[in-house]
Amino acid sequence: MHCPECGDTHIRKNGKKKGKQNHICAAYGRQFIDAYKSTRGYSDEVKAECLKMYVSGSGFRAIERGKGVDHTTVIHWVKQVATRLPDVYDPDTGPQVGELDELETFVGSKKNKIWLWTVVDHFKQGILGWVLGDRSGKTFKTLWDLVEPWHCYFYVTDGWKVYPCFIPPGDQIVSKTYMPLVENENTRLRHYLARLHRKTLCYSKTVEILAHSIRLLLHYLKFRELPVLA
Repeated sequence: MHCPECGDTHIRKNGKKKGKQNHICAAYGRQFIDAYKSTRGYSDEVKAECLKMYVSGSGFRAIERGKGVDHTTVIHWVKQVATRLPDVYDPDTGPQVGELDELETFVGSKKNKIWLWTVVDHFKQGILGWVLGDRSGKTFKTLWDLVEPWHCYFYVTDGWKVYPCFIPPGDQIVSKTYMPLVENENTRLRHYLARLHRKTLCYSKTVEILAHSIRLLLHYLKFRELPVLA
Protein backbone atom coordinates (compact mmCIF):
# COMPACT_ATOMS: atom_id res chain seq x y z
CA MET A 1 0.00 0.00 0.00
CA HIS A 2 1.20 3.51 -0.87
CA CYS A 3 0.37 6.93 0.53
CA PRO A 4 -1.81 8.74 -2.09
CA GLU A 5 0.12 11.98 -1.47
CA CYS A 6 3.82 11.05 -1.28
CA GLY A 7 3.85 7.40 -2.37
CA ASP A 8 5.64 6.22 0.77
CA THR A 9 4.99 2.61 1.84
CA HIS A 10 5.44 3.15 5.60
CA ILE A 11 1.72 2.98 6.42
CA ARG A 12 -0.01 2.26 9.75
CA LYS A 13 -3.63 1.48 10.57
CA ASN A 14 -5.38 4.40 12.27
CA GLY A 15 -8.87 3.37 13.35
CA LYS A 16 -11.91 3.24 11.09
CA LYS A 17 -13.79 5.88 9.11
CA LYS A 18 -17.38 5.24 8.05
CA GLY A 19 -16.84 1.55 8.66
CA LYS A 20 -13.71 1.42 6.50
CA GLN A 21 -10.16 0.94 7.68
CA ASN A 22 -8.35 4.25 8.04
CA HIS A 23 -4.59 4.48 7.46
CA ILE A 24 -1.92 7.07 8.19
CA CYS A 25 1.34 7.70 6.39
CA ALA A 26 4.19 7.64 8.91
CA ALA A 27 6.39 9.83 6.72
CA TYR A 28 3.84 12.42 5.57
CA GLY A 29 1.15 12.22 8.24
CA ARG A 30 -1.58 11.87 5.63
CA GLN A 31 -4.70 9.93 6.69
CA PHE A 32 -6.60 7.97 4.06
CA ILE A 33 -8.71 4.92 3.37
CA ASP A 34 -7.71 2.35 0.78
CA ALA A 35 -8.62 4.36 -2.33
CA TYR A 36 -7.53 1.60 -4.68
CA LYS A 37 -10.21 -0.74 -3.36
CA SER A 38 -12.89 1.92 -3.27
CA THR A 39 -12.46 2.93 -6.95
CA ARG A 40 -13.77 -0.45 -8.16
CA GLY A 41 -17.33 0.32 -7.12
CA TYR A 42 -17.74 3.57 -9.08
CA SER A 43 -19.00 3.82 -12.63
CA ASP A 44 -17.19 5.70 -15.38
CA GLU A 45 -20.02 8.23 -15.28
CA VAL A 46 -19.36 9.05 -11.61
CA LYS A 47 -15.62 9.30 -12.28
CA ALA A 48 -16.24 11.64 -15.20
CA GLU A 49 -18.57 13.83 -13.12
CA CYS A 50 -16.04 14.12 -10.30
CA LEU A 51 -13.17 14.94 -12.65
CA LYS A 52 -15.26 17.55 -14.45
CA MET A 53 -16.18 19.12 -11.12
CA TYR A 54 -12.49 19.25 -10.28
CA VAL A 55 -11.46 21.06 -13.47
CA SER A 56 -14.46 23.38 -13.08
CA GLY A 57 -13.33 24.94 -9.81
CA SER A 58 -14.30 22.44 -7.08
CA GLY A 59 -11.76 21.24 -4.54
CA PHE A 60 -11.40 17.59 -3.51
CA ARG A 61 -13.31 18.12 -0.27
CA ALA A 62 -16.13 19.93 -2.08
CA ILE A 63 -16.44 17.01 -4.48
CA GLU A 64 -16.54 14.62 -1.53
CA ARG A 65 -19.39 16.61 0.02
CA GLY A 66 -21.29 16.91 -3.25
CA LYS A 67 -20.84 13.44 -4.72
CA GLY A 68 -20.23 11.30 -1.65
CA VAL A 69 -16.92 10.04 -3.06
CA ASP A 70 -13.98 10.10 -0.65
CA HIS A 71 -11.56 12.88 -1.56
CA THR A 72 -8.60 10.47 -1.60
CA THR A 73 -10.41 8.45 -4.26
CA VAL A 74 -10.81 11.57 -6.41
CA ILE A 75 -7.12 12.35 -5.90
CA HIS A 76 -6.30 8.85 -7.13
CA TRP A 77 -8.47 9.37 -10.24
CA VAL A 78 -6.76 12.67 -11.03
CA LYS A 79 -3.34 11.02 -10.79
CA GLN A 80 -4.50 7.97 -12.73
CA VAL A 81 -5.74 10.04 -15.67
CA ALA A 82 -3.15 12.85 -15.64
CA THR A 83 -0.14 10.52 -15.73
CA ARG A 84 -1.34 9.32 -19.15
CA LEU A 85 -1.57 12.84 -20.58
CA PRO A 86 1.20 14.96 -22.15
CA ASP A 87 2.22 18.20 -20.48
CA VAL A 88 1.11 20.16 -23.56
CA TYR A 89 0.16 19.57 -27.18
CA ASP A 90 2.39 20.69 -30.05
CA PRO A 91 1.21 23.85 -31.84
CA ASP A 92 -0.18 23.45 -35.37
CA THR A 93 2.27 26.08 -36.59
CA GLY A 94 5.31 27.64 -34.98
CA PRO A 95 4.45 30.86 -33.12
CA GLN A 96 5.86 34.05 -34.61
CA VAL A 97 5.46 35.99 -31.37
CA GLY A 98 5.58 34.31 -27.98
CA GLU A 99 4.20 35.66 -24.71
CA LEU A 100 5.93 34.56 -21.48
CA ASP A 101 4.72 35.03 -17.93
CA GLU A 102 4.93 33.65 -14.37
CA LEU A 103 2.04 32.79 -12.08
CA GLU A 104 2.71 32.68 -8.34
CA THR A 105 1.19 30.05 -6.07
CA PHE A 106 2.38 27.92 -3.14
CA VAL A 107 2.77 24.30 -2.08
CA GLY A 108 2.32 23.05 1.48
CA SER A 109 2.10 26.51 3.05
CA LYS A 110 1.98 30.12 1.90
CA LYS A 111 5.61 30.47 2.92
CA ASN A 112 6.63 27.92 0.29
CA LYS A 113 6.12 29.88 -2.94
CA ILE A 114 6.30 28.26 -6.35
CA TRP A 115 5.94 29.75 -9.82
CA LEU A 116 4.18 28.39 -12.85
CA TRP A 117 5.92 29.72 -15.96
CA THR A 118 3.76 29.67 -19.10
CA VAL A 119 4.17 30.49 -22.79
CA VAL A 120 1.50 31.12 -25.43
CA ASP A 121 1.28 32.13 -29.06
CA HIS A 122 0.52 35.86 -29.21
CA PHE A 123 -2.11 35.20 -31.90
CA LYS A 124 -3.76 31.98 -30.67
CA GLN A 125 -5.47 30.78 -27.52
CA GLY A 126 -3.98 27.97 -25.45
CA ILE A 127 -0.91 27.35 -23.31
CA LEU A 128 1.90 25.82 -25.38
CA GLY A 129 4.37 25.17 -22.59
CA TRP A 130 4.77 25.40 -18.82
CA VAL A 131 7.13 24.53 -16.01
CA LEU A 132 6.91 24.59 -12.20
CA GLY A 133 9.68 25.76 -9.91
CA ASP A 134 11.28 28.84 -8.43
CA ARG A 135 11.73 32.12 -10.29
CA SER A 136 15.30 31.44 -11.32
CA GLY A 137 16.95 30.96 -14.68
CA LYS A 138 17.49 27.29 -13.85
CA THR A 139 13.73 26.73 -13.81
CA PHE A 140 13.08 28.88 -16.87
CA LYS A 141 15.71 27.04 -18.92
CA THR A 142 13.45 23.97 -19.01
CA LEU A 143 10.75 26.07 -20.66
CA TRP A 144 13.22 27.92 -22.87
CA ASP A 145 14.49 24.61 -24.28
CA LEU A 146 10.97 24.14 -25.64
CA VAL A 147 10.50 27.72 -26.81
CA GLU A 148 13.87 28.45 -28.44
CA PRO A 149 13.42 26.08 -31.44
CA TRP A 150 10.34 28.08 -32.49
CA HIS A 151 12.65 30.99 -33.45
CA CYS A 152 10.00 33.61 -32.71
CA TYR A 153 10.52 37.09 -34.09
CA PHE A 154 9.72 38.60 -30.71
CA TYR A 155 9.03 37.51 -27.13
CA VAL A 156 6.74 39.64 -24.98
CA THR A 157 7.46 39.55 -21.23
CA ASP A 158 6.89 41.47 -18.02
CA GLY A 159 10.59 42.33 -17.82
CA TRP A 160 11.63 39.81 -15.16
CA LYS A 161 15.44 39.80 -14.93
CA VAL A 162 15.79 36.17 -16.02
CA TYR A 163 14.48 36.68 -19.56
CA PRO A 164 17.44 38.70 -20.99
CA CYS A 165 19.74 35.84 -20.00
CA PHE A 166 18.05 33.67 -22.64
CA ILE A 167 16.25 35.92 -25.12
CA PRO A 168 18.63 37.45 -27.71
CA PRO A 169 19.13 41.24 -27.48
CA GLY A 170 16.48 43.10 -29.42
CA ASP A 171 14.03 40.18 -29.47
CA GLN A 172 12.30 40.99 -26.17
CA ILE A 173 9.39 43.40 -25.81
CA VAL A 174 8.73 44.39 -22.21
CA SER A 175 5.11 45.45 -22.00
CA LYS A 176 2.10 44.24 -20.03
CA THR A 177 -0.05 45.89 -22.70
CA TYR A 178 1.03 43.32 -25.29
CA MET A 179 0.55 40.29 -23.03
CA PRO A 180 -3.24 39.84 -23.16
CA LEU A 181 -3.31 36.17 -24.12
CA VAL A 182 -0.83 34.79 -21.60
CA GLU A 183 -2.44 36.76 -18.78
CA ASN A 184 -5.85 35.55 -19.91
CA GLU A 185 -4.63 31.94 -19.92
CA ASN A 186 -3.18 32.32 -16.43
CA THR A 187 -6.47 33.83 -15.28
CA ARG A 188 -8.28 30.81 -16.72
CA LEU A 189 -6.00 28.51 -14.74
CA ARG A 190 -6.84 30.38 -11.54
CA HIS A 191 -10.54 30.29 -12.40
CA TYR A 192 -10.76 26.57 -13.17
CA LEU A 193 -8.46 25.15 -10.47
CA ALA A 194 -9.53 25.78 -6.87
CA ARG A 195 -5.94 25.34 -5.68
CA LEU A 196 -4.88 28.35 -7.77
CA HIS A 197 -7.60 30.75 -6.59
CA ARG A 198 -6.11 33.85 -4.99
CA LYS A 199 -8.23 33.56 -1.84
CA THR A 200 -9.02 29.93 -1.05
CA LEU A 201 -8.68 27.22 1.57
CA CYS A 202 -7.62 24.78 -1.17
CA TYR A 203 -3.93 24.38 -1.75
CA SER A 204 -1.43 21.89 -3.18
CA LYS A 205 0.39 19.71 -0.69
CA THR A 206 2.85 18.43 -3.27
CA VAL A 207 4.28 19.70 -6.56
CA GLU A 208 3.24 16.38 -8.09
CA ILE A 209 -0.49 16.86 -7.56
CA LEU A 210 -0.22 20.48 -8.75
CA ALA A 211 1.44 19.29 -11.97
CA HIS A 212 -1.19 16.56 -12.45
CA SER A 213 -3.93 19.15 -11.97
CA ILE A 214 -2.47 21.51 -14.57
CA ARG A 215 -1.99 18.69 -17.06
CA LEU A 216 -5.58 17.54 -16.61
CA LEU A 217 -7.01 21.05 -16.92
CA LEU A 218 -5.06 21.89 -20.08
CA HIS A 219 -6.40 18.73 -21.70
CA TYR A 220 -9.94 19.69 -20.71
CA LEU A 221 -9.61 23.27 -21.97
CA LYS A 222 -8.33 22.02 -25.34
CA PHE A 223 -10.79 19.18 -25.96
CA ARG A 224 -13.66 20.03 -23.55
CA GLU A 225 -13.74 16.42 -22.42
CA LEU A 226 -11.80 14.23 -20.00
CA PRO A 227 -10.58 10.67 -20.48
CA VAL A 228 -11.66 8.21 -17.81
CA LEU A 229 -9.66 5.08 -17.09
CA ALA A 230 -11.41 1.94 -15.95
